[in-house]
Amino acid sequence: MVRTPLTPAERERGERLGRLLREARGGRSMAEVAAEAGVSAETLRKIETGRAPTPAFFTVAALAAVLGLSMDELVARCALVAA
Repeated sequence: MVRTPLTPAERERGERLGRLLREARGGRSMAEVAAEAGVSAETLRKIETGRAPTPAFFTVAALAAVLGLSMDELVARCALVAA
């Protein structure tokens, strides 16, 4: 199965998500947050750096819960901006 390449806007959305999660993590270690969310530190690192611009819904939901972010807030702050 071949995946359709992401658009520049979709990549930017992934980068915004990564920045938001990194900011919300604050001084907590990546390993601590990842373990609490039940994901690997490598997965969190890829999301935060934009290398995984389309993470799975349940991964994002688990990270949001650990970081005290609502899904509504994530959507509002990471949504594609109409040009």
